[in-house]
Amino acid sequence: MDIQKYPVGHQDFKKIITNDFVYVDKTRYVHQLLEKGGYYFLSRPRRFGKSLFVSVLHYLFKGEKALFEGLYIADKWAFEEYPVIKISFANSGYREIGLEKAIALQMENNAAEYGIVLTTPSTSLRFDELIRALYQRFQKQVVILIDEYDKPIIDYLDQDQLPKARENRGILKSFYSILKDADPYLKLVFITGVSKFSQVSIFSDLNNLYDLSMRQDFNEICGISQVELEAYFPQELETFDREKIRHWYNGYRWHIKGDTLYNPFSMLNFFSSNGDFFNYWYTTGTPTFLMEISKKEHFYRFEDITADSLSLQSFDFENINLVPLLFQTGYLTIKDYDDVMDNFTLSFPNHEVKGAYLNKLADTYIGSQIYPAKVIMSNLIKALKNKSAQTLKENINKAFEHIPNPLWQKENEQFYHAIVHLLFSLMGVYINSEVQTKDGRADAIIQVEEGVFCLEFKLDKSAEEALAQIHDKGYLAPFLNKGKPCHAIGINFSKKKKEVEKIIWEEIGG
Repeated sequence: MDIQKYPVGHQDFKKIITNDFVYVDKTRYVHQLLEKGGYYFLSRPRRFGKSLFVSVLHYLFKGEKALFEGLYIADKWAFEEYPVIKISFANSGYREIGLEKAIALQMENNAAEYGIVLTTPSTSLRFDELIRALYQRFQKQVVILIDEYDKPIIDYLDQDQLPKARENRGILKSFYSILKDADPYLKLVFITGVSKFSQVSIFSDLNNLYDLSMRQDFNEICGISQVELEAYFPQELETFDREKIRHWYNGYRWHIKGDTLYNPFSMLNFFSSNGDFFNYWYTTGTPTFLMEISKKEHFYRFEDITADSLSLQSFDFENINLVPLLFQTGYLTIKDYDDVMDNFTLSFPNHEVKGAYLNKLADTYIGSQIYPAKVIMSNLIKALKNKSAQTLKENINKAFEHIPNPLWQKENEQFYHAIVHLLFSLMGVYINSEVQTKDGRADAIIQVEEGVFCLEFKLDKSAEEALAQIHDKGYLAPFLNKGKPCHAIGINFSKKKKEVEKIIWEEIGG
């Protein structure tokens, strides 16, 4: 096939267009914003196309019409130039020089582009001075583009760094408050971030800030829909396994009626690697504090998570609610919605996120560098395929053997259940055949070529009780008489002995 140029790592619209990289046209959403004007906020996960969208707005208001030839908006906008203030906190140097100085430097750079010298000493007042100076110079309203507005806060959410998060929140609140009184001089304000902090904490002065994040008509403003994937990458889809691509990278959604979306960073990396299935987005960085909070709250079951719309749209780092945080950062997405109760059902968007997150969380629980969860899980699958109760027992015990001793003294029953549940879930993820029954949830039901295996885990009870539950709940009933042998496996773990005490393995026919 003719190889397209994929803009992996590029977020500058002009560079993408002038270097003939493939660009998925999102300018119809730009046009929707221009029709209304005003103040907009967009929350999307990292590396999901927010910065590129901001770059598109930047060049459009700069009047660079040639860049938009052939795109949706090409004949729908006059392309006259407006003064633009563009601020990005993605790489602003606030870690090295502090947030106040980093903002001041961005103000200076924006002013220098227009030959303006700022004289006001206060950083926030310089923002106001720049807006008014540009308005006077151009006799046109000013466009404000702020990308990754929340990064100076979310970079400091580890418990020992919260004082810096609070300090930066105060600086940003003061900085953004300038926009309220500058309203007569502003044509458009567009702010992006990962999380939407509560209105009280940051944007209390911007009561006219219009949140696009969970709007149906802006669901596809970032990301790649199935229609777009087929339109822009037809040859690639002829070459690679479509269903496997969908399974790995599709599934994000911010409105129940919106299309599910592919992660653009993952897709571009996948195509540029000639079809190598890999956790591209996940490995660009998952905050440690997410794992630590998940472990602290014993949050390890990710099936049928519910949350109301209000909680999903706000975030307060002083009182972290893990579910909205996982949703806003892209680890959970919308799967269903109950409009009577105003409750969303959330789950992992796809295989890439599910497998990687569960694997990392299991490693966080086990705490071993030399016996990671992926190795344990692989050995457990081999034990099932070989129908070896002894090997299964030995490998579960190995997982617990590697847990640092201090953890044993302070963890409760949920800790042990979490590790086993995560390992069993990972088995289902990596062989892509975990199933659930309508009459209940076994700890694991794994279906492979060699048979169907139902595993039930008990702590300080008995393997017999675990086995009885499999029979009483009928976990294996849907798989009987289907031509494959079925196995009921009851497991009891002794907290005192710190090991699997007994396994009862029963083959009950096919």
